[in-house]
Amino acid sequence: MFGIICAIISGIAMSIQGVFNTRLGERIGVWETTLLVQIIALIVSLIVFFFFGDGNYTNLKEANKLYLFGGILGVVITFTVMKSVSSMGPTLGIGIILISQLFTAAFIDALGLFDSEKIKFSLNNFLGIAIMIVGIIIFKWNH
Repeated sequence: MFGIICAIISGIAMSIQGVFNTRLGERIGVWETTLLVQIIALIVSLIVFFFFGDGNYTNLKEANKLYLFGGILGVVITFTVMKSVSSMGPTLGIGIILISQLFTAAFIDALGLFDSEKIKFSLNNFLGIAIMIVGIIIFKWNH
């Protein structure tokens, strides 16, 4: 249940953040907004880390160094969400983002990439993704 609640909060936060960043980017610039958002995220992360951090950085040497690129992906995500929301609007932009997230996650699971457990996908799984894509097409078609 906790995972479902976190996923819902994540979806809400990502949608609101996309609009907030886009509107700020229209005022101060896309890269300026990206930098400011990342700095604020760093400050908040440091505060939370100091109060609640319970990990151990000595285990970093055992981690796959590829996973450190997550920070770069944060910048890519901030920039591309702003550009998609500004060019297509929040609903269509976030809708396409959600479909691409689902498709990519399914691809990762199906192949067991990045130390994920390999999950076999059925026709129902792919049909669900196809229905979402058709929904976006219908949404765009009506507008």
